Amino acid sequence: MRILLLGSGGREHALAWKIVASPLCRKLWCAPGNAGIAREAECVALDIADTAQVVAFCKSNNVDFVVVGPEAPLVAGIVDALEAAQIKTFGPTRAAARLEASKGFTKDLCRDHHIPTAAYERFRDATAARRYVRDRGAPIVVKADGLAAGKGVMVAPTPDEATAFIERVMEKKEFGAAGDMVLLEEALEGHELSYIVLTDGQHVLPMAPTQDHKRALDGDHGPNTGGMGAFSIDSLLPSELGASIQHSIVQPTIAGLASESLAYRGFLYFGLMVTAEGPKVLEFNCRMGDPEAQALVMRMDFDLATALLSVAEGKLDPVAAKWNPAASACVVMASGGYPGEFAVGKKIEGLALDGGEAEVFHAGTKREDSICYTCSGRVLAVAAAGRDLSQAMRLAYEAAAKIRFEGVHYRKDIGAKALASPQDAGA
Repeated sequence: MRILLLGSGGREHALAWKIVASPLCRKLWCAPGNAGIAREAECVALDIADTAQVVAFCKSNNVDFVVVGPEAPLVAGIVDALEAAQIKTFGPTRAAARLEASKGFTKDLCRDHHIPTAAYERFRDATAARRYVRDRGAPIVVKADGLAAGKGVMVAPTPDEATAFIERVMEKKEFGAAGDMVLLEEALEGHELSYIVLTDGQHVLPMAPTQDHKRALDGDHGPNTGGMGAFSIDSLLPSELGASIQHSIVQPTIAGLASESLAYRGFLYFGLMVTAEGPKVLEFNCRMGDPEAQALVMRMDFDLATALLSVAEGKLDPVAAKWNPAASACVVMASGGYPGEFAVGKKIEGLALDGGEAEVFHAGTKREDSICYTCSGRVLAVAAAGRDLSQAMRLAYEAAAKIRFEGVHYRKDIGAKALASPQDAGA
């Protein structure tokens, strides 16, 4: 098949690396891609926000199948446009992608279909939101309703910090229209778990369990980011917990969407908090997680391209996936200052180790005259698989230590809690 992958981040490089290895893939393009993806695919300078431009490229190049990586084009309706042009596409429609586009829609879906989640209130007026915080107290979670690149959420330990974030979101408009409405939620206690599935709207194929590290600094300190690393080991998900998630969250979500005439096809990411009362939904994402994707592809022992096609055709085989039974780890290398202000255009050295025991997935890179430079906050993701988590972490960190660019920053404790306490990996 002639396949077009949309996106330019680390998730898309991981997907490209796996898709191009499939016998199904005869030709792979990526739009717009990055310096690393160019090793796997032919990168094309398409504006993926321009649906007409993407459709025209597909028609002129006889593209058989389109895989959409990031959330923004899904929310904008790229799948609807491609399917209207009779081009087979992997990803949810615009209506179904509201699961990520609007946190208010998500919370209402959970309420209406009895899916466990934190108690919440919605506000379009900043003064009323601040008043609620003063009355409710802290800790409290403040969320911008719309897309904010993973940065529109604050778990505020004090009322002052909550009200300051409300001002940033609603009045200073740091996240644009995404902050027209905020949600204020109870702060759940427990450990976070990324639970990602493939679904064709009826059948569900769970991915291996992963855990993301959102905070910028070691020890889960610092501001929230798009993700500073992830790891995957089976012990993250005991069988009883997996069954509980399927029964109380996954199946009611799929059924709830179907009951609202939203036949969801694609990756569905459940951001969960495992509490003393059981798992509860923190958020939904309508795409594969990043950096969870980089950790997951290192454990995939199945043809991903075929699985994605089966979802698009509504023919997913729920027992199709096989996983390497060991472990994987992924370390994100970021620009200094990220997720705040950071400089770009820094020369990246040490990438010659690509293809060794670790894989280096590019996120924010560009190539000029055979030299790679930084062009975003999250620059690279170094991922490795091992016989156990300790080996996977060692291989990833050894590779990361050989890569250099001015201001480089990465956490040194990805997976450390699980390594120190395997029986309670998520705590």
